[in-house]
Amino acid sequence: MQPYVVLGVCSFTHDSSAALLVDGELVGFVEEERLSGVKHTRTYPEHAVTWLMSEAGITPEQVNEVAYNFHGLHYLRVVPAALGLVGDPASRHRAVARAASFTKVALRTVRRVQALRRRFPHARVRPSLHHRTHQMYAFAASGWESAAVLVVDSLGEAQTTTIALGRQSEPGRPALRPVYELTDPASLGYAYGSVTEHLGWRRGDEEGTVMALAALGDPARFRALFADAIPITPTGFAPHPGYFAPRVLASSFARLTPRFAAETCPRRASDAPIKQVHRDLAAALQERAENVMLHLAALAKTRTGRRRLCVGGGVATNCVAVGKIVKSGLFEEVFVPPAPGDAGTAIGAAAAVHLEGSARPLAGVANACYLGPAYADQLPDLSRFTVHRLDGDVAEVLAERLADGQIVGLFQGRVEAGPRALGNRSILASPLKPGVVARLNDTVKFRESFRPFAPMVTAERAAEYFALGQEAPFMSMASSVTDLAREQIPAVVHANGTARVQTVTQDGNPFIHKVLTAFARRTGVPVLINTSLNVKGKPICGTPAMALDCLAGSGLDALLLEGRWITT
Repeated sequence: MQPYVVLGVCSFTHDSSAALLVDGELVGFVEEERLSGVKHTRTYPEHAVTWLMSEAGITPEQVNEVAYNFHGLHYLRVVPAALGLVGDPASRHRAVARAASFTKVALRTVRRVQALRRRFPHARVRPSLHHRTHQMYAFAASGWESAAVLVVDSLGEAQTTTIALGRQSEPGRPALRPVYELTDPASLGYAYGSVTEHLGWRRGDEEGTVMALAALGDPARFRALFADAIPITPTGFAPHPGYFAPRVLASSFARLTPRFAAETCPRRASDAPIKQVHRDLAAALQERAENVMLHLAALAKTRTGRRRLCVGGGVATNCVAVGKIVKSGLFEEVFVPPAPGDAGTAIGAAAAVHLEGSARPLAGVANACYLGPAYADQLPDLSRFTVHRLDGDVAEVLAERLADGQIVGLFQGRVEAGPRALGNRSILASPLKPGVVARLNDTVKFRESFRPFAPMVTAERAAEYFALGQEAPFMSMASSVTDLAREQIPAVVHANGTARVQTVTQDGNPFIHKVLTAFARRTGVPVLINTSLNVKGKPICGTPAMALDCLAGSGLDALLLEGRWITT
């Protein structure tokens, strides 16, 4: 009997990726940037698909379904309302341009689906509603029997915010019932990205930098402005067009109005100094985003009655906002999948199509994050480096050298899914050494000095240092810290008194758990600094060659590459 093969694809927009299901079993998932080296690439995920076909031992001719993460015709939902703006003097000049741009993107998305059909002539290509792919991935990855599912992003066709009720109709068969939606221009992701760009960073990439900067500012300065600019309503929120211009899907149209700059500050150039006004603007933006997300979480609770919440979409990467939802106690537990942004929708699209076309349950998605290629037997030429033989237990040796103050890149096993390094493509350092954060920012990562570094901790001892009250295996939520953390590991405590923690179990990552345990035996502290194996502007290193380039071009002391200790 031929297997039922579904390929999920995120492509042509940003963060291209691919996922493969064979008879409902997730063979793998990887973001194209991890293999191509081009951050946030929008190209067709050629490397990712080639690896998946090889991993499964199949050919493109054996693919039954290709699931795409957008549905072009749904962009047309925006057009009637866009043309309705003609009657509003404040937005009349953008009305036709807005309608035309959504129509253009609708047709372009249809053509993209046709291009996929040419690549897979024996398969049926199925476009999927974007928010449904986010919902499906977030809920399926949780493994829960039921939950509220909240998706918040910039734009998925017409939708920007949705709530669904997720239930397992039977084991391994997640089902979703939509209960709520907001459509563009009511977009929190659009608003946050617009201000990110105004502050001098790249929207769609560096919102996390603005989130970090926010901890250094005073939100009171612009609190009233953001209350007017993003008012909260009984049914959600409604960005004010006097500050946020109605979206036109073309880069030549500004997102913010002149009024926004007049009441805040001029747009900052990317290389200009960061002033207090920029810190305060970031702080007020972040505070408003947290308030909106808390309000949406409360709506999800009211409309579904569930005790657990799954959060997906690009705004779900705002770990401080997610941490506030956890701290609020609205839900017994909150879950964010490892790849909550668009890349993860390749899994969601594939899962949705599989569940419609096969009676087999979904497997391999729940709580899975190490899903990409491994290279234990495919190492490149190491002749330009010094390769040291490690005597004894590798985890013990690594823990000892970290305790001595070395900063070490770690490349092992399968590539992580999502934007956070979770121990397989990480840079590790001791949080106990003076100056380690400055050294990491200045000579290893080459990034802004105010950006914090995240801690990883054994799940058994997490409560000693972090007050989150639940596990956080995918480093997706910021936690307040205990007095012990402030005393022993201030290097991982940000200016706002939080840390984006990763809790590590023995089952989740046996090697990292062993390293943390060995480090604790030497220092008394089961916590390490964990940041991604890359430098600013580059993706997480998915291949050995990328990892070696990172070693050669940064201030790493060493790279532990599949058990080999490598230095320059």
